[in-house]
Amino acid sequence: MLLNMYIKKTLIYNTAIMVCILLAFGCAKDTQYKYGERPKTPYPDTSFAVISDIHIYDPSLGSTGSAFEETMRSDRKLLLNSIDLLDYATKTIIKSGAKFVLISGDLTKDGESINHQLMAKKLKQLTSAGIAVYVVPGNHDINNPEAVRYDGDKTEPVASISAEDFAKIYGDFGFNAALMRDDDSLSYVAEPVKGLWLLCIDSCCYRENKPGGHETVDGKISQKTADWMASVLLAAADQNKAVIAVMHHGVVEHWKGQAKLHPKYLVNGYAAFGKFLASWNVRIAFTGHYHAQDITLGKFGDKFIYDIETGALVTAPCYIRHINMKDNIMHIRSEAIVDKIYPGTDFAVKSHAFVKRTVVLEAVKTLNKYMVSGKDAEYIADAIGDAFITHYDGDENTALRQPFDTSTLGLWSSFIYSRYKYALEGLWVDLSPADNNVSLDL
Repeated sequence: MLLNMYIKKTLIYNTAIMVCILLAFGCAKDTQYKYGERPKTPYPDTSFAVISDIHIYDPSLGSTGSAFEETMRSDRKLLLNSIDLLDYATKTIIKSGAKFVLISGDLTKDGESINHQLMAKKLKQLTSAGIAVYVVPGNHDINNPEAVRYDGDKTEPVASISAEDFAKIYGDFGFNAALMRDDDSLSYVAEPVKGLWLLCIDSCCYRENKPGGHETVDGKISQKTADWMASVLLAAADQNKAVIAVMHHGVVEHWKGQAKLHPKYLVNGYAAFGKFLASWNVRIAFTGHYHAQDITLGKFGDKFIYDIETGALVTAPCYIRHINMKDNIMHIRSEAIVDKIYPGTDFAVKSHAFVKRTVVLEAVKTLNKYMVSGKDAEYIADAIGDAFITHYDGDENTALRQPFDTSTLGLWSSFIYSRYKYALEGLWVDLSPADNNVSLDL
């Protein structure tokens, strides 16, 4: 019997060793990037707007019933106001004099075909006004198994779209005007003004989605796409084109600890990828995904890149970024529209409260899984809600932070809090530079 136990232990130990070796071998297959050494190319003078995470939702898919209400309790999106928010943003952008618009993913709630068709129809208002539009997909947009219709207390699957469908539906919004397209993704290159290339990057993993499952939130760059991007950036350098990247997933950590708590909101191997872009003097990447309004500088020796993350149009405060490029300086003005869309109402106040409530409810649910319950869970969750709200707003205002009294927590609650305190602390620290209104010397 002792011999049998020894054999079993040895097999378990050897299996563990093999798993570690396989994991290590898998890590060796991480995407490899071809770094560049080229002089900086000045950015041409131009003006444009940026919006992200529109999550447009056609209410014909359902707006009442317990199933829909459950979705709204666990989601920070103002889904039933998504159309009005986009319409307001469209009118604002047309009046701004922007030459073009960038949209960094998550155009629809969950990739429903009907929502994509509605989105394309709305974007035609911009192109009809002479404003070009360039889109990239987000994790919600393609081959999404969570595309549903709400019917009382249940949901019913509805048609989503393929990657090929996406390129066709949004042909007039980047793809038809592409100078180059990647064979392995929906990434493409466009030139909205002379001397400026947009490197529109598809960082999403929709190929991993399975029927009946959940959408894949992660972001990755395949080796083929990485090699294609290197060839694009080499061509840009040879032709003296300045380059701006547009993608859904983050390139730079937006608060200290984000990669630990929420790694799926950053592209896989984000540090190597950021270094890759910076090495080719891509000094700007417009991103979304996290629904937060934040700009963070990534430094790689004497090279750098600004990750300009734009808050979701469908999550309060509902931001539009207005960009003016002049003399190689990017002037950024951010406009929150949650308090403008329905003048004379308390919509803005209710929207901020709604967003905090969804964050708090999700935090309580998570804390309960760690066996933190009752007043302790509510107290910690409320602090988490405040931290995320200030991060969503941008330019984190620490004067609004409420003191947190750990002495009120039970022993186990204190232990769990200590494990995640880094997140609360990190969210309240605004990494350089400013997030909303700032001028960046490129």
